[in-house]
Amino acid sequence: MGADRVRGVRRPVRAVAYAACGVVLLAGCASMPDNGDLRDVESTPRQDSQLQVFAMPPREDAVPAEIVQGFLEALTSDDPQYATARQYLTAEASGNWRPEQSTTVLAGGPDIQVDRTVGHDRTDDYAFTLTGSKVARVDPQQSYTPMSGHYSQPVHLTRDKKSGQWRIDVLPQGVVMGQSDFQRNYTSVNKYYFSSTTWADATGAATAVADPVFVRRRVDAMTQVVRSLLSGPTRWLEPAVSSSFPAGTALRHGVTSLTPDDQNRLTVPLNEKASGVGREKCREMATQLLFTVQSLTPTVDTVTFQRANGDILCSLGDAQAERVATRGSVKRPDYLYFVDDKQRLVRIAGGDAPSSAEPVPGALGEGTQKLSSAAVSWDEHTAAGVGYDGRSLFVGSLVPGGALDEPVLVSQGKTEHDRLTAPSWDARGDLWVADRDPARPRLVMLEQGGGKPLDVQVPGLKGRVDAVRVAADGVRIALVVKAENDSKSLLIGRIQRDERGGRDDRDDRDKKAGDRPMVSVLDLRSAAPELEDVTAMSWAGDSRLVVAGREQGGVQTMRYVQVDGSTPEGPPPAALTGVQSIAASEDDGLPLVAYSSEDGIVRLPSGAQWQKVVKDGMAPVYPG
Repeated sequence: MGADRVRGVRRPVRAVAYAACGVVLLAGCASMPDNGDLRDVESTPRQDSQLQVFAMPPREDAVPAEIVQGFLEALTSDDPQYATARQYLTAEASGNWRPEQSTTVLAGGPDIQVDRTVGHDRTDDYAFTLTGSKVARVDPQQSYTPMSGHYSQPVHLTRDKKSGQWRIDVLPQGVVMGQSDFQRNYTSVNKYYFSSTTWADATGAATAVADPVFVRRRVDAMTQVVRSLLSGPTRWLEPAVSSSFPAGTALRHGVTSLTPDDQNRLTVPLNEKASGVGREKCREMATQLLFTVQSLTPTVDTVTFQRANGDILCSLGDAQAERVATRGSVKRPDYLYFVDDKQRLVRIAGGDAPSSAEPVPGALGEGTQKLSSAAVSWDEHTAAGVGYDGRSLFVGSLVPGGALDEPVLVSQGKTEHDRLTAPSWDARGDLWVADRDPARPRLVMLEQGGGKPLDVQVPGLKGRVDAVRVAADGVRIALVVKAENDSKSLLIGRIQRDERGGRDDRDDRDKKAGDRPMVSVLDLRSAAPELEDVTAMSWAGDSRLVVAGREQGGVQTMRYVQVDGSTPEGPPPAALTGVQSIAASEDDGLPLVAYSSEDGIVRLPSGAQWQKVVKDGMAPVYPG
């Protein structure tokens, strides 16, 4: 016989502590039956963030089913070192178990099945199989990866020879729990590192890149985040960023917890590896730290490093950090832009209530060249527009009297939908666009918005690029990719630039080309795995996007997603039908804007409903 599913045993008693006052309450105080079958381990409903949940140790003479149930329950508690969970294990199993190795997230919690092939009727041998549907995995670097498929892992129990109590002696490494337990136990935090390219903005500030990780919400999250920052970037982001912390930097020996003081200052004692850094390097380290801890606790406004001997290494506040590095938008956008009913590029003040639109200065606002979509550079000095038929890409200055030159790129696609996508600027001033021509689908970059188009290599791409948006940091790019079955998925890639260049003479092999940068988009990963038909997307934060699409067999929905494929906390945008394009600013003080086939261009201010901007217009964009 195989594995039989068993049900019926109640969940173990759990202690719930109010973190703010230390009061301990008991949840679920009904007594545990001595025998009976085991039911599925359902995810615990989300609880108040001020509560800490602690599991109860195994009951005397607990049956095997109860031991497994209690152990799984203990994995969802706020016990820092899983000390209670280890009480359900044999001494040897506890010594070998590494809960920090991974966290596997299942859709509805582990289903527990008796393994009848093990001969469990013997007095010292019992086995179960944990099963479920995989949702995601958090790896040792605390990086989240969406997953799918069936989960199945064995759990074996034996009787302790001295006490006669059942204990688990074989179990999977890491932690496993249901999705709602994961949402209650973990929170996403952005670590920050610096773009490894040599580019900096006009002020000389470096570019900070967000690296999201998950930490346990009520288990000294601040200390977890700082340790994670010091340990370096996650593997996916590491090739594109650098850290100013010297190799081997860690918290000073004996430091177990970090807490901001009543003046919103966080002091971090470091080991000898960092004690000799200079002033500028320390300021860079402090900027990384301040940006990171503010992702967890926004009220922290100053960070201080201590040397190993306790002396002050450096201290840095908000204003100083902003001079060292930028994160998110290079600057607050002055305008929102869109294509009006005369197919001109027009603009309205970005943060104001809906008002009359005015044509942009220059040729793209005159209407001589009719447009279907556009993008405006981060400094709002230059714009790019795709012609009304999708064939040609034009670039022009946003200055009165500015002329429009010949197109910088022309597609040979036979229909509008097989030609150019809407373009996107990165913060370096380079322009990105995809050509959907079935005969030659490609992702293209134009340095500083002109010159010879550079084909961007995208290893592993399955399908054609249907939409492009580059993040403000210039390191990550969001692509909507259309597969052969016509489904459209949202993928995030890492931009790699080889500034040493390479020979680019693919278009004219008889003519020698100069050395040019080699640009690739690598390690594509899904950011919206639940959506199979993505219709629009835009960056909406350092590691967040807003996306419109359909789930399998469902209607169109709009939601926020993280670059790692997780779902951020907070409500989704208000419902809107017929969404064809979205514009969001990485400055969260500006409203979300969308173009709907039913409502025209509308905006969503914080805490309000969708408001009409203009009925006859399309393709709204913020700079970028």
